[in-house]
Amino acid sequence: MKFYFPISITFLTMLMVSCTHKSIQHMPDLKVKNHSFSNYDSVALKSIYLNLKVDFEKKELAGKAILEIDNHSGTPYLMLDTRQLQIDKVLLEDKTEAAFSLGKEQEFIGQALVIGIEKNTHKVAVYYHTSPNAEALMWLSPEQTAGKKYPFLFTQSQAILARTWVPCMDAPAVRFTYSADIFCDTAFLPLMSAANNFERNKEGKYHFEMPQPIPSYLLALAVGHLEFKTLGENCGVFAEPEMLEKSAYEFVDLPKMIAGASELYGAYAWGRYDVLVLPPSFPFGGMENPRITFATPTIIAGDRSLVSLVAHELAHSWSGNLVTNQTWDDFWLNEGFTVYFEERIMEKLYGKPYSDMLAELSLGELKVTVDDFMKSAPGDTKLKLNLTGRNPDDGVSDIAYIKGCMFLRMIEQQVGRPAWDQFVNAYFAHFKFKTVTTNDFIGFLKENLLNKYPKAQINYEEWIFNIGLPKNCPEINSTELKRVAAMASEFNATKKIKAIDTVGFTTHHWLYLLRNLSADSIKSEMGALDSAFHLTASNNAEIQCDWYVLCIKNTYQPAYASIENYLMSVGRRKFLKPVYENLVKTPEGIVFGKRVFEKAKESYHAVSRNTIANILMIKE
Repeated sequence: MKFYFPISITFLTMLMVSCTHKSIQHMPDLKVKNHSFSNYDSVALKSIYLNLKVDFEKKELAGKAILEIDNHSGTPYLMLDTRQLQIDKVLLEDKTEAAFSLGKEQEFIGQALVIGIEKNTHKVAVYYHTSPNAEALMWLSPEQTAGKKYPFLFTQSQAILARTWVPCMDAPAVRFTYSADIFCDTAFLPLMSAANNFERNKEGKYHFEMPQPIPSYLLALAVGHLEFKTLGENCGVFAEPEMLEKSAYEFVDLPKMIAGASELYGAYAWGRYDVLVLPPSFPFGGMENPRITFATPTIIAGDRSLVSLVAHELAHSWSGNLVTNQTWDDFWLNEGFTVYFEERIMEKLYGKPYSDMLAELSLGELKVTVDDFMKSAPGDTKLKLNLTGRNPDDGVSDIAYIKGCMFLRMIEQQVGRPAWDQFVNAYFAHFKFKTVTTNDFIGFLKENLLNKYPKAQINYEEWIFNIGLPKNCPEINSTELKRVAAMASEFNATKKIKAIDTVGFTTHHWLYLLRNLSADSIKSEMGALDSAFHLTASNNAEIQCDWYVLCIKNTYQPAYASIENYLMSVGRRKFLKPVYENLVKTPEGIVFGKRVFEKAKESYHAVSRNTIANILMIKE
């Protein structure tokens, strides 16, 4: 199906501008700082206005970005980050054509866009269009959506992919406000990480405002055949019509989550909080875009058992969005606080036994990750990372998330929850709408907590700067998981199905059971397990992932057709990665994995596609 939208003569003229332009005569020294070419220390980026047309036929965004700047240093250059962008022209103050040049391409960093400016330059308009292969942009065919009728577009800017669809200062140290006018066919409703519209209009033009300053990785756009359903006074859910009712049912507790989080750590600062349920190719569980979380459909389990993911993304409204890591080396400040906050929300809403079950599962995953990293990359078990010369995606692991959370749990245990909560509230209030480094956190911790509790055994240097897990890592004792562990132990010993009593099981009970079954000794029992509990036919993505890993370890052939379908229909990296990692452990698995990947890769987002290609040792 084709979609047409009006294109003005002015816009056509812009697209046909000759590539001949005034170039920078003497290029400045281009250095990468914080994974960015931008000179944010010399020029302050205050706001960005986007005027973009969405073209599904060309798989292209085209238009302009107007950057409001403060050239406080008087530098003759504005340096921006770009990657996979075609720059058509640059105007200063909306009228004077500026000289500009692109620097040499660097792997995963992109190219510096160097623009000649004056001391009194306040506005720089960059006219550009994106590449069909821009890594932040996922263009889905109708067949890749729930409705199968309309194409779909969504962005994923984190960590340094905003530069592939907006010329900007693409570093978390830079916060700016933004507004936008987005043009698209009237069949679509565009959404952004800003104040959103709730229904389609006849003009196909939509305006957005984000008055609070955000870093570039929180720039977000989604365009699809979407509808909205309210869940409360200041929250609701967007989804394709086919997914709307299921999604609304799953997120019915969203108002309670917002209220609970605000009671814990201060008023919600962003106005509305909505959730957009994306098509399956979204590579993450969720993305904490301000005002609107982008969420994977894999959390629509039908029993509200996976809503901790929404609690996590909501918690980011404080840790990450409100107070942001200044560099990707400090990523743990975003994610460690968020996992801790997520667990507190879940405890407040669903009780400590349920929260403890989630925490113990997470701790188990952390220990596996630490063991693996200690063999291959021990330095990556530190909270404070060194990602110089590396893709910041390398820092996305259980270390930042769960080790970071366990560090904060340890502090809570040492000083008590009331004192710890008082500290966290003060931390969010003090650094509100600012960026922080690990050293900033340590300084604030010393001044506002450690000095008040000199006897507390808080070995923060060991936690932050040393490898591995410190000896005082908290242990979680979940009574529910102890019950499941006893079942698994009995089954491993007796191989009798009756040992497993699934009454009252949630998703997380199942995960713990599957992870405690002895993969090396139950090969002949796989069929009996499957017959009793219909695991191969499960529609729960979390359970499917762990069961399919167990099937691969035991070469349980009846499951392989379902494994292939799973890999073809799920795009979330969390689920793809362990399945492919286990497939490559045997020659037959490698053949199977490569065959499926060749069929599935076009439906994966670049983040997932690159990860799986590396696992399979395929050069993309």
